[in-house]
Amino acid sequence: MRAADRLARSPSARRLVLCAGLGACALALAALARFADTHALMINASPSLPYWAIWLERGARPKRGDIILFTPPPSPLLEAHFSARPRPFGKEVSGMPGDLVTEKDRRFFVNGRLVATAKRASRRGEALALGPTGVVPQGCYFVTTGHKDGFDSRYAAIGWICGKRILGVGRPIL
Repeated sequence: MRAADRLARSPSARRLVLCAGLGACALALAALARFADTHALMINASPSLPYWAIWLERGARPKRGDIILFTPPPSPLLEAHFSARPRPFGKEVSGMPGDLVTEKDRRFFVNGRLVATAKRASRRGEALALGPTGVVPQGCYFVTTGHKDGFDSRYAAIGWICGKRILGVGRPIL
């Protein structure tokens, strides 16, 4: 009998291989758990973005043009359309901290560039108050979507997207 065969039949060798395998599995699960703390797959059910699957990276610093996912602020308008506990929203970053947001005739501009036009009323007929203008505060973003019915920073019910409401940066995958 070869030495390798004798070693494979040895109870201590089998225990050693089993322990090594269990240790490797534990390390893999720990790495996967750490990865899950910083990443998530988000499914988009809204027509406001052309993607249905978005890979979320928590803690990533948004850049202009990125999609950020965030928890929308509570408001009666939001509750009427999306429930008291709406799912996270995903919108494109149009305005960065320090940018100038202006509005004229319900058209919103960031540093002079047109980024969105606000509707006067929701699809249910509720009046839609205009969102914030001025310099985007530090730690906040002005977010929009190209969709005509997008519910984003052009409306007061959403406003600036700041701090703890930001879940992370989304990368479209499908």
